[in-house]
Amino acid sequence: MSAYKTVNPATGETLKEFEQTTDADIQDVMAHSHKAYGSWRSTAVEDRAAILSRVAELYKERKDELAATITMEMGKVTGQAQGEVDLSASIYQYYADKGPQYMQDDTIDAVGGGEAVVRTEAIGSLIGIMPWNFPYYQVARFAAPNLLLGNTIMLKHAENCPQSALAIEQIFKDAGLPEGAYINVFATKDQIADMIADPRVQGVSLTGSERAGSAVAEVAGRNLKKYVLELGGSDPFIVLDSDDLDKTVKAAVAGRMGNAGQSCVAAKRFIVQEKYYDDFVEKFTAKMSKMKPNDPTQADTRFGPMSSQSAADGLIEQIKDAVDKGATLRTGGHHVEGPGAFVEATVLTDVTPEMRAYSEELFGPAAVVYKVADEEEAIELANSSAYGLGGSVFSTDTDRAKSVAQRLETGMVWINSVTSTQADLPFGGVKRSGVGRELAKYGMDEFVNRKLVRTPASKPAQPAG
Repeated sequence: MSAYKTVNPATGETLKEFEQTTDADIQDVMAHSHKAYGSWRSTAVEDRAAILSRVAELYKERKDELAATITMEMGKVTGQAQGEVDLSASIYQYYADKGPQYMQDDTIDAVGGGEAVVRTEAIGSLIGIMPWNFPYYQVARFAAPNLLLGNTIMLKHAENCPQSALAIEQIFKDAGLPEGAYINVFATKDQIADMIADPRVQGVSLTGSERAGSAVAEVAGRNLKKYVLELGGSDPFIVLDSDDLDKTVKAAVAGRMGNAGQSCVAAKRFIVQEKYYDDFVEKFTAKMSKMKPNDPTQADTRFGPMSSQSAADGLIEQIKDAVDKGATLRTGGHHVEGPGAFVEATVLTDVTPEMRAYSEELFGPAAVVYKVADEEEAIELANSSAYGLGGSVFSTDTDRAKSVAQRLETGMVWINSVTSTQADLPFGGVKRSGVGRELAKYGMDEFVNRKLVRTPASKPAQPAG
């Protein structure tokens, strides 16, 4: 039985299964990708940009169909699914518009005169390993800049998103991307490890769990391959003060509950100064308790199911562990009766270090709220996590919030706003949240050859005899 299948998480029904790529086919895929690189890298950058622009247009044209597919496969609410399609289109269009200028030669005023130019060139065939929580957006972050550069891509998507994966591949074909420049593979973990080791492959990008990232990094490092990893997050949402606590709480709920809480960069740890703590917990709990999971295709649904029953079960186990060890369950904490991977919106307080919820990422509709005495304690608690992806700092004093942001050990911080993403802003983390950056001009700096071409100044002719 294939691991690649569409299982509707709202009903638990298996809708379609797909054959895994055979070992022989994997060899053919690598050969085609490597061959395509030779011609794709030589294609004028303007022509590569035109194809990305057409990809963006096709995403917009097929928005409803694409959105319905990810709603079916991983449970994203229809409106949010449509938003993800729009975001993905904006990324392809961004690199079509801005990418060529990021590839312009950089001239160095070298000591000794002459000419020194640093060229931006592709490096070869790459592997992308992408997750289920944002099936189109995660691929766009990786594929758009690298295709613009002239690299070619072999893409392994999540096993529960096969139809999304095929839809992406079809869009590239329909946009005119040459055969072999982007190939979807329904590969196993062992096959991917062999692909990373193959000399025709020059790098790998993974968005996923810390465990998966460690495994990929180990294989890539052993084979001297470049890698980019975007892994988990346990982002702090720090409340230093507020003159409108209702507004702050509204932002907190939005930051935690988007995509049913299944986002690496979602707010997960709410760190509140004691003056505001009791009111924050009361208001936050009240709003979270009113959030009810429902059919993701319904227009009034606030959040849908988790991506799978196993994901829902895992979150419930984390919550139960905390409650069994003395945490206070303010609301939620249980499966919703009936079919589907539905979990109640949950708020925990009094969480302590011996509980899994303290150190592990809660990847679903569950939040932990902490009370701190001052901003120093807030910073210390925020930085105590092994993760360092994003974070938010709320204060009426923007300069104070920025000062705290500068001391957070994260790749991104948002001031008086929940974390978000857009094509022209870099995305990535530090510590166990990964290495490398995606999006903006930084997304073109990872799988690239910065080639120096040096022409020294001619030495003056020496006089004869």
